[in-house]
Amino acid sequence: MSTPRPDAPAPEGSPPAARPAVLRIGNASGFYGDRFDAVREMLTGGPLDVLTGDYLAELTMLILGRDRQRHPDRGYARTFLRQLEENLGLAVDRGVRIVTNAGGLNPAGLADAIRELAAKSGVPVRVAHVEGDDLLARRGAPGGFGVPADPGWSGDPGQVAALGRTVDGWGPEVLTANAYLGGGGIAACLRAGAQVVVTGRVTDAALVSGAAAAHFGWRPQDLDQLAGAVVAGHVLECGTQATGGNYAFFGAHDVHRPGFPLAEIAADGSSVITKHPGTGGAVTPGTVTAQLLYETAGARYAGPDVTARLDTVRLTADGADRVRIEGVRGEAPPPSLKAGLTRLGGWRNEVTFVLTGLDIDAKAELVRAQMAAAFDTAGRRPAEVRWTLARTDHTDAAVQEEASALLRLVVRDTDPAAVGRVVSGAAVELALGSYPGFHVTAPPGKGDRYGVFEAVAVDRAAVPHLAVLPDGTRVYVQPPVETRELTRLPDPPLPPPLDPGLPVRRAPLGRVAGARSGDKGGSANVGVWVGTDRAWRWLVHELTVERFRQLLPETAGLPVDRHVLPRLRALNFVVDGLLGEGVAAQARFDPQAKAVGEWLRSRYLEIPEVLL
Repeated sequence: MSTPRPDAPAPEGSPPAARPAVLRIGNASGFYGDRFDAVREMLTGGPLDVLTGDYLAELTMLILGRDRQRHPDRGYARTFLRQLEENLGLAVDRGVRIVTNAGGLNPAGLADAIRELAAKSGVPVRVAHVEGDDLLARRGAPGGFGVPADPGWSGDPGQVAALGRTVDGWGPEVLTANAYLGGGGIAACLRAGAQVVVTGRVTDAALVSGAAAAHFGWRPQDLDQLAGAVVAGHVLECGTQATGGNYAFFGAHDVHRPGFPLAEIAADGSSVITKHPGTGGAVTPGTVTAQLLYETAGARYAGPDVTARLDTVRLTADGADRVRIEGVRGEAPPPSLKAGLTRLGGWRNEVTFVLTGLDIDAKAELVRAQMAAAFDTAGRRPAEVRWTLARTDHTDAAVQEEASALLRLVVRDTDPAAVGRVVSGAAVELALGSYPGFHVTAPPGKGDRYGVFEAVAVDRAAVPHLAVLPDGTRVYVQPPVETRELTRLPDPPLPPPLDPGLPVRRAPLGRVAGARSGDKGGSANVGVWVGTDRAWRWLVHELTVERFRQLLPETAGLPVDRHVLPRLRALNFVVDGLLGEGVAAQARFDPQAKAVGEWLRSRYLEIPEVLL
């Protein structure tokens, strides 16, 4: 069967040659479980050309993997299918194309389910899907890792061997293994006239960049245009985080029900981020900056199609609820692809003891000693025992809860018996023989499995990126001709510091700076930005790695890298290992580092009064 290149002339059914100058791409989902009625809101709220939905995250892949174990025909985000039950006809009537990664581990299965839904509802629709990201799909399949198991893949024997070596090296305990694909498959599907495109694990931004590449006819070498669309896609991918949700200065806008964002993308890759009229929230340079910093690292933001240079991004207000993004430069992508692996780890259990009133530290020490003695008596101590004391208590409190602190015990082991009755029984048996006022927040259980996420680099030759067009044709998406090793850019020259003789006042950092934090595997990033050049001159010299570690003592023993982004007046800190083995492992109180930025903003330091 033919395998045309995705940058070949558009086949019959493609959009007409006379294209609008601006492509309006909206978002209706930032995660699996986001606001259900957002699809209808976006379809009815104003003009739109493409509607995207991001349903996948590191934890989601683990959830879908467990779902596929129980039901082999599933493995996709079923919420999306229910949303289409209400809105497919509306999207077709309005000429809005839908691009989503809700296919998860089974994009072909979701595509078939959509066709079945369309047939039942009498809505004719052209559905296509993208596959090849699932690196475990051929394990045990007919033909092993060979072409017979996937006749659409035109890989040579070397590619087949590379895939086999890659997967076999991970071992049988890996539950999911998915490469992050780019937008080429999406573009090929749209050029072939697809009205709904379903993918598996593509990069979140590829939902936007693939649609833009198809519309404007960009080629793989149009790196600046692709980079601009990737940046716009990164702003849209988390939904209402771009319109005032999870925003440091949330009191400045009405964020009770923020609207979902959209991007007006131009042929040169520049864009305007906005939202439908009359929806809640706000789009400002601040809300866009916050999302640009979310879950990123240095100035080079690498993807499968292009590496976008975040240090070239220029943001300007373009009217009410409109922010223009321009100037983005692109570089060739890295030679390898990122792949996300999930596996079931060991077993974990936790107990939270409530300590009330006086002598909190002594009460906590008593519980620790009693639990240690119980482990010794049982002759079975969990492999990992972690205690955390949260001093949530207040002196002379008028409310009992405000007089209480929380002592959290988390245990892990590869043996479920080591975290089950050994832990829960010991905790319960302390009820009448420990500190005064003993109680726990919930009855201890028997323990649960926890997951582990790992990011690895894989050879592009081991990943058959395939677009399955509406007529069933399987198009092999060619890898980029040019690649570039990803290296860290040196920090740019710093502006002069403020006058050291200025009067200062002790105040929280959040009085002058915003922050947003998130997770990437076991690492956390904390982006910090300010709104004026004067504040930037202070921040960039004051918030060094050393000061960051002082303000957040949990990071003191971990590798911390600081990246400087002057055009955004921003610093981005990456803390390796803060989250252990990732969100599914629940290694800390805030397993996705969502509030680390707000913790940083609450810390006090000496701030020049002119900034306050």
